[in-house]
Amino acid sequence: MLYRELGKTGFHVSAIGLGGEHLCTRDQKTIDAVIGRMVEAGVNIVDLFMPEEDYRDKMGKGLAPYRKKMFLQGHIGSVLQNGQSSRSRDIKTAEYYVRDFLKRYHTDYIDLGMVFFIDTEKDYQEVFETGFIDYCLKLKKEGVVRKLGFSSHMASTAYRALQHGVFDSMMFAINPAYDMIPTGTPLNEMIGGAIAGQLDPERRKLYEYCEANGIGITVMKSLGAGKLMDPAQTPFSVPLSVTQCIHYALSKPAVASALVGVQTVPELEEALRYLDASEEERDFSVIAGDLKESFRGNCMYCNHCLPCPKNIDVASVHKYLDLATVSGGQVPPSVREHYNALEHTGSDCIACGSCERACPFAVPVIANMKRAAEVFGR
Repeated sequence: MLYRELGKTGFHVSAIGLGGEHLCTRDQKTIDAVIGRMVEAGVNIVDLFMPEEDYRDKMGKGLAPYRKKMFLQGHIGSVLQNGQSSRSRDIKTAEYYVRDFLKRYHTDYIDLGMVFFIDTEKDYQEVFETGFIDYCLKLKKEGVVRKLGFSSHMASTAYRALQHGVFDSMMFAINPAYDMIPTGTPLNEMIGGAIAGQLDPERRKLYEYCEANGIGITVMKSLGAGKLMDPAQTPFSVPLSVTQCIHYALSKPAVASALVGVQTVPELEEALRYLDASEEERDFSVIAGDLKESFRGNCMYCNHCLPCPKNIDVASVHKYLDLATVSGGQVPPSVREHYNALEHTGSDCIACGSCERACPFAVPVIANMKRAAEVFGR
């Protein structure tokens, strides 16, 4: 395993980390197998933003024997509302889920306490113009949180948040599709092994600021929810490999670890292949060709759009709609079966718009819910 310094935290974390979200629906046996292989390979950082109690119990049981070897990244303000994952700046609610984290992960501290999801102006105000940031700093002072960070998808907002000087680390969404401005111009300027000719200047400024100020970055969405590897969905002329995506993320300034979401041991093995890959296999300069489209408007299945007042699992509806679309109009029976098994579907959407206001990727959720209802008939 390769290890990197996470900014000025003093933590040396594995270059490949585990994004725990995709294990949420897996059974204890699968979770134990993934964690066991992860530890064997030397992975020592895990992101655990999911607030569901059953999930925390299963992950807590699997991680318990290795707690002292692990850097646990937990999120302050990640809560459940009406049974759905959401965020809250209510201190009493956030405190409940922080204490629940400690209990279910069998620990008395969180290595990396991340203020959950600072993207919009509203997010920014609710963290810094209320008492919420003071509560987070109190957790750090008390030792409940060893280092304080935050998660974000938006470079300009993340940059503003960092100007307060209170954060040690940042979890940020990084992959070539998010970084590139799709002008159609060949991307042929190379800097330090990373394509820079069309790198969004706001993102460049953010990464360079973090590097200069010792703010360590852990990466989410490095695989673009799997779309970068799919010939039908990648915005590039050719699909990328898992190895190329990981290498791209690790090539950015200040990045210490790419947190890869996996559901099974074979998926983890695919990520770990990066460690033995050749420079040719890691080379992602193939994206210097043409961009087919921007990722803006594409669902990443991250569930940041929740909670939904009608309890629609918005990410799952999008996932099955994407699968139906890729299938050329003939919906595979298995996809239709999974969609029909959803308790609430696209036809339940009341077009309130709360999802679209919360979505960091400008996905036209209301239109997609209507489309899903048309495609699947409900």
